[in-house]
Amino acid sequence: MKMFSFKFFSAFMKIILVVITISLVTIDTIASEAAALPTYLSHACENSTTFTSNSTYAYNLNVLLYKLDACASNDSDFSYVPDTSKPSDPVFGLFLCRGDVTSLICQDCVVNAYIEIQRLCPVEKDAVIWYEECLLRYSDQPIYAISETNPVKSILGSRTASTNNVMDDNQLLLLDNMVNTLAVKAANISDEQTKKFATGEQNFTGSETVYGLAQCTPDLSVAGCSTCLRSAIKEIQTCCNGQRSARILLPSCFIMYDLYMFFNDTALETPTPPPPPPGKKKISSVAIVAIVVPLGVTALVVVTAGGYFIRRRARKKYNALITQETAANDITMKDSLQFDFKSIETATTKFSDYNMLGKGGFGEVYKGTLPNGREIAVKRLSKSSGQGALEFKNEVVLVAKLQHRNLVRLLGFCLDGDERILVYEYVPNKSRDYFLFDPKKQGQLNWSARCNIIEGIARGILYLHEDSRLKIIHRDLKASNILLDKRMNPKVSDFGMAKMFGVDQTQGNTRRIVGTYGYMAPEYAMEGLYSIKSDVFSFGVLLLEILSGRRNTSFHITDCALSLVAYAWQLWNEGKALDLVDPCLGDSCHPNEVLRCIQIGLLCVQEDALLRPTMSSVVLMLKSETQSLSQPERPAFITSRYTSHQEIIVVNSCSVNEITVSDFLPR
Repeated sequence: MKMFSFKFFSAFMKIILVVITISLVTIDTIASEAAALPTYLSHACENSTTFTSNSTYAYNLNVLLYKLDACASNDSDFSYVPDTSKPSDPVFGLFLCRGDVTSLICQDCVVNAYIEIQRLCPVEKDAVIWYEECLLRYSDQPIYAISETNPVKSILGSRTASTNNVMDDNQLLLLDNMVNTLAVKAANISDEQTKKFATGEQNFTGSETVYGLAQCTPDLSVAGCSTCLRSAIKEIQTCCNGQRSARILLPSCFIMYDLYMFFNDTALETPTPPPPPPGKKKISSVAIVAIVVPLGVTALVVVTAGGYFIRRRARKKYNALITQETAANDITMKDSLQFDFKSIETATTKFSDYNMLGKGGFGEVYKGTLPNGREIAVKRLSKSSGQGALEFKNEVVLVAKLQHRNLVRLLGFCLDGDERILVYEYVPNKSRDYFLFDPKKQGQLNWSARCNIIEGIARGILYLHEDSRLKIIHRDLKASNILLDKRMNPKVSDFGMAKMFGVDQTQGNTRRIVGTYGYMAPEYAMEGLYSIKSDVFSFGVLLLEILSGRRNTSFHITDCALSLVAYAWQLWNEGKALDLVDPCLGDSCHPNEVLRCIQIGLLCVQEDALLRPTMSSVVLMLKSETQSLSQPERPAFITSRYTSHQEIIVVNSCSVNEITVSDFLPR
């Protein structure tokens, strides 16, 4: 009986240790994933025909890249876009993520590829870019289900500490056998819904193993994939000089091998265990218990976990339809995102003033550095704010699900007593207003940079409205909430006021008006009504600020204009719209482009919300110079005025059509 108890306890403890080990590995994987960046390998576009920046092809290409980016944001690891919205000069494109990477890594890789391919191949019609984790390509010719074997890029050199990087003849044979086996496995996966992906390993010596990976785009047939991988293997035999590490990259497939496990080890096939050696067939009762009990416990764990994940999946579908307050209660499920308070204190040097980046309505933001060297932005919510808990839960639930290159990424959070902390990616160039409204820094934002900022903000808002898993209304779009990364690309931040809509919901109503006056749509400021058109109004104000270099919220009354919006409308009616443009731009901008942007801005700030365009229309307007624009109607002139007692003052002032305008501040 004692032996039975000991055996049972020993088996049970082994299971507990396995579960703990798996949990620790999972947590470590998540942390590593958050810190890793996609690894660029190569690109090709040198033999391509070219296009001009104002051509139909340029427009179609931008639409295609946007669609590919949206597909990656929806957890797809492969996507093919057959054409675009314009019939002439079609563009065909696809991306493929490596078969073992997670959806988060895939999204990061596609975003980087999207940006870099435009920088590396700015005017070429046919281009492909490879990363360690993905590839992205486009062409003016159809590419679906076509095995493309040119060009071929070979990246050589081992990352290991081995001093002998050249294989001998026997090792070359072993490598050849491995890559041929992987090619056969990958090519013979005929189901288009399954990845054409295979991994393996081959022992060289007792202490040395080579690991390999082969993959094709899943649109290829068995023959097409085989043709592509055979071309890659042929390249290994001619290019690589016996190197022990190589990446053979083709537009439709790739083969990689190295002396370390560079891919996720769960992608390796589990070897079949050898049969038991001959001998005694009788098994003691103690052995039976030692085997059956762990299996029973394991089965119970699997069933429980399976039920948990089934319920979790069903709950996710349900949460898409409920209000943000209910969704906020799911914060307890996000343990993998939680940071320890002491680690946040260490990263920010105990929230020192030296590391403070700014102070908002709900707390301070600090710069921090994690032990792995990654820089972060830490938002420490104010303990005295009665709204802090709601804003905290709201922001975590919403932003953790949002992944787009024009949105600031939430990395995690911290709950420790009264402490409520949000951890974001660090964006080095501060907010847009830091550059736009500083006379000494305005010159850094030339016309090209401002166009890039305008388009990036539009794409970020469009993602919130239409392309994310939930329909999100930001409700607090303003200059200080638009951050700029090191390449001056905009990132929309601060989702504490955001509202989540159900599938068929188009409008909401609230008695609690939150946001920043000067950027708030009139129907929201006066009646508490908000919709996607509320964000469109705020975007229009931002666009006019970027063009003029002036704040709407602190606009000095000039020529009877109450605000920047009113001033822009006055100049538009007088045929002097170009007078709105920031003098710092000088001759760097084309007058027709500026006038078109001003017109788009005025369309966005029209008083009637129904007349404002959607963000998808705005993105197309900004990209296409040929799309006709309607004439804007009268905008809303919303300006706040306070006394020392925060009373409302009705400001009577003349407008361009001599109609008295009154401004009201809702309670």
